[in-house]
Amino acid sequence: MKHLLSLAAFAALFLTGPAQAALFGDSEARQQINNLRQEMQGRLDTVTNGQFELANQLEEMRAENARLRGQVEVLLNEIESLKTRQRDFYVDLDNRMRQIETNAQNTTAAQATNPTTGGGGSYEVALGFLKEGRAAEALTELDTYISRNPDSANLAEAHFWAGTAALQSKNIAAANKYFNTVLARWPKSTVAPDAMLGLANGQLAINDRRSARQTLQSLIDRYPSSNAAKTAKQHLSSSAAR
Repeated sequence: MKHLLSLAAFAALFLTGPAQAALFGDSEARQQINNLRQEMQGRLDTVTNGQFELANQLEEMRAENARLRGQVEVLLNEIESLKTRQRDFYVDLDNRMRQIETNAQNTTAAQATNPTTGGGGSYEVALGFLKEGRAAEALTELDTYISRNPDSANLAEAHFWAGTAALQSKNIAAANKYFNTVLARWPKSTVAPDAMLGLANGQLAINDRRSARQTLQSLIDRYPSSNAAKTAKQHLSSSAAR
């Protein structure tokens, strides 16, 4: 009897041994699968985060490119506006020189017969310098002319052209002085509206756009029928469109 029980116990142990081994083998396999799954999920999360970061960087680059394109367009518009103003200036300069040529010749003749008003500084030479783009030389010539010819019939015009020469030389303070002198002493002169336009151009040159707009509007209100007022309207319309 005892022998039969021992055989039964041995048989039971023999039969359950592989099942337990299989059980332990499956558990280890599942653990490896879980570990592999976690590793793959970690890698997937890393890739996903990298994609999100790359997408954000691309979006930032697109926004920066759009901003830079906007700045380039603004600068191009500014350059075109400056070219237009410079072209208009020289066209206007030619027209004005033709208009005052007769007066200048008369003044020269008067100075030749009246030495007290003819000493130093040539109005015509100064305008010639200005037309050739030699603004600094024109300003020197006009300074001398103004100081030595206080009774000249062209004194208002001389101050205007001196202001223009100073503006071309980027001497904004001197330009403002001459233009304001024209407006204060000769407000009804034909060059007064252009002196006010010169003030606005000086303000634009130092990027004081608010003051420039106010000056341009004052010019339109004060001299509505002048050519300078037409130019002022164009400047205001151009700035409003940007």
